[in-house]
Amino acid sequence: MSILEIKNLHVSVDTDQGTKEILRGVDLKISSGETHAVMGPNGSGKSTLAYSIAGHPKYNVTDGEILLDGQDVLTMSVDERARAGLFLAMQYPVEIPGVSVSNFLRTAKTAISGEAPALRTWIKEVRESMDALRMDAAFSERNVNEGFSGGEKKRHEILQLELLKPKFAVLDETDSGLDVDALKIVSEGVNRAKENSNLGILLITHYTRILKYIQPDFVHVFVAGKIAEQGGRELADRLEAEGYDRYTKASS
Repeated sequence: MSILEIKNLHVSVDTDQGTKEILRGVDLKISSGETHAVMGPNGSGKSTLAYSIAGHPKYNVTDGEILLDGQDVLTMSVDERARAGLFLAMQYPVEIPGVSVSNFLRTAKTAISGEAPALRTWIKEVRESMDALRMDAAFSERNVNEGFSGGEKKRHEILQLELLKPKFAVLDETDSGLDVDALKIVSEGVNRAKENSNLGILLITHYTRILKYIQPDFVHVFVAGKIAEQGGRELADRLEAEGYDRYTKASS
């Protein structure tokens, strides 16, 4: 059992108009095997939370803690966080020209585990994961995210998730830009990863449609950099019916 704990997290960014505080005291605790959905309107701080956990240098943590099994995540470099068991699926995955998917995946696995995986078993594992995600075998020889459709980028993110086997996955709007079929396939991949490794999931989304496939244990409503309300799946259903107006009005 692993625990990812966020305590009183305050995060700011530097802008042309000066320093702007985005997160204003976030408390969140995720255990292995749990799925936490973070929902909220645009600009509420959801993606800031994701990138702060991952260690993006743009985001300055001014107060609070992020602990992984009691270890201070904020003292770790980005690669150390990955080796410790944190994974970020980005809303807008970046292109890496000149690096094939196959080389990228094996290099990442080697960096995470500290040794190169045995080639025969690795190839078999990659093929099985790609088949499950309905990815053509030729996909592995393409350059990372270069010319990929939105659905291909998201499938590649989940392929990484299945192969790298982190302790916790932060999924930043993984449903963005997916059609119905791709959404189902990607969601099935997330569920497989959870079943196979007792993965803890922090799922960031605007909409409930992905929650039809990835069932949350907890739902957190983000407004103005804070958690405004917490509950179970029923809270997501209420948000679908009512929207965020009552939270944003209360905040303002």
